[in-house]
Amino acid sequence: MVEHWPSKPGVTGSSPVARFPLSGLGAIVFSIVKTREREEARRLRRQDGLPIKEIARLLDVSTSSVSIWVRDIALTAEQLHALEQKNPALNRQLAGWAANSARARVRRETFQAEGRALALAGDAFHAAGCMLYWAEGSKSRNGVHFSNSDPEMVRFFVAFLREFFGVSDSAIRIDCNLFADHAARQREIEDFWLETLRLPRASLRKSTVNVYSKYSEKKRRNKLPYGTCRVNVHSTRIVQCIYGSIQAYAGIRRDEWLD
Repeated sequence: MVEHWPSKPGVTGSSPVARFPLSGLGAIVFSIVKTREREEARRLRRQDGLPIKEIARLLDVSTSSVSIWVRDIALTAEQLHALEQKNPALNRQLAGWAANSARARVRRETFQAEGRALALAGDAFHAAGCMLYWAEGSKSRNGVHFSNSDPEMVRFFVAFLREFFGVSDSAIRIDCNLFADHAARQREIEDFWLETLRLPRASLRKSTVNVYSKYSEKKRRNKLPYGTCRVNVHSTRIVQCIYGSIQAYAGIRRDEWLD
């Protein structure tokens, strides 16, 4: 079977160009060749630690293909060192990354120290907000993410953010996690959370509506009348301040919150 591309428009006398699609056997051969190239690329990466561009040159394939084929292979420390020695530009890039990482870590340490100082004041409201985050907050390094189904608890936490960190409405984003039996009341529930937290509708992100089996639906119905609400504030300073305060209140050290 021969397929033809249409003639180029505007070119007099141009004839159709024949295009021969891969037959079943041709497709199989093509697949085998690609598989062999992939296996060889993985061998060169794993055993010899060759750079992706070098593997692509040796196998006469694209660097993007090699990158996909070997992306799950972790190089040894010796192989990484060898690559660094071969590539001065990579050395500079890695040095830049290391410097930026070190500066960011110092900033996080400074924010945690600020949080420890806040804890020394012994304010009960502040302590309660920090302990709530320790219990219910996501332990992200660069942002505050707090979820709960209790409206009063979420309202308390937002008041804590406003009181101690001066968080404005424009800096707060919320999203609702709803169940299937909430679907008809989605707008009502979203408005409930916005009103509870005294936030404009611009603060609302897209809600998630979970679908579950009929058996689960019967069990979950009316258990959480307003689903759950997550409060999000993108701020490294605030979350690291909270971490510093938690560690001061509890007399602990959590390096994973810093690193």
